[in-house]
Amino acid sequence: MLNLYTITDVNNSNSLSNRMRAKRFEFFKQLVVTLPRPLSIVDIGGTPKFWEQCGWAGVDDFQITIVNLKMSECKHSNIKIKIGDATNLVDYSDRSFDIAFSNSAIEHLFTFENQAAMAREVKRVGRTYWVQTPNYWFPIEPHFQFIGWQWLPTTVRVEILRRYACGRRGPYPDLEQARKNVREIRLLTRKELRQLFPNAHIWEERFCGLVKSCTVYSGFPVQVA
Repeated sequence: MLNLYTITDVNNSNSLSNRMRAKRFEFFKQLVVTLPRPLSIVDIGGTPKFWEQCGWAGVDDFQITIVNLKMSECKHSNIKIKIGDATNLVDYSDRSFDIAFSNSAIEHLFTFENQAAMAREVKRVGRTYWVQTPNYWFPIEPHFQFIGWQWLPTTVRVEILRRYACGRRGPYPDLEQARKNVREIRLLTRKELRQLFPNAHIWEERFCGLVKSCTVYSGFPVQVA
């Protein structure tokens, strides 16, 4: 029987999600292989755990600034945690990082207007950029781990979440809490990504022949097929 919780468990190194993430990161490493070290990276919406899992935590070749709404603990000298808003990176000047990086964050911004604001900041602060996000048309919604979740009317999703746990969220009997959790996630289509990043390459990550996620990237001297 298919267990969506198990295959998307980020704490399990053998889960499908982590195996696909590792493959995705190998693609990223191929793109940056010729860039001079040390590399300065701003990770928008990330966590230290991501870089620990990828093997770059504690590696001086990579100076990583994580910008998130919440502060988290970090024991690695090459990683700094900063409080900030993905839609307005006011503390950072144009092209101040070698790479603007974001993994599964842009879909958490509630509205397309906020996503467009983040896209502008990504392109502004990074000399290169890499942004990954789940595909709207993939049938299993990764946050709520519910088949077809993103295609249901908002009111239906809210009522489901008030009554049942969906993935790692809920149940939230409070109406406003359920609404906030539903509205927070706005998955993007390939067409919308092209609109936000018109000059980027788009790399499609597939599972069982279907596009599970899309990554937009630009500015790297190495192009990988």
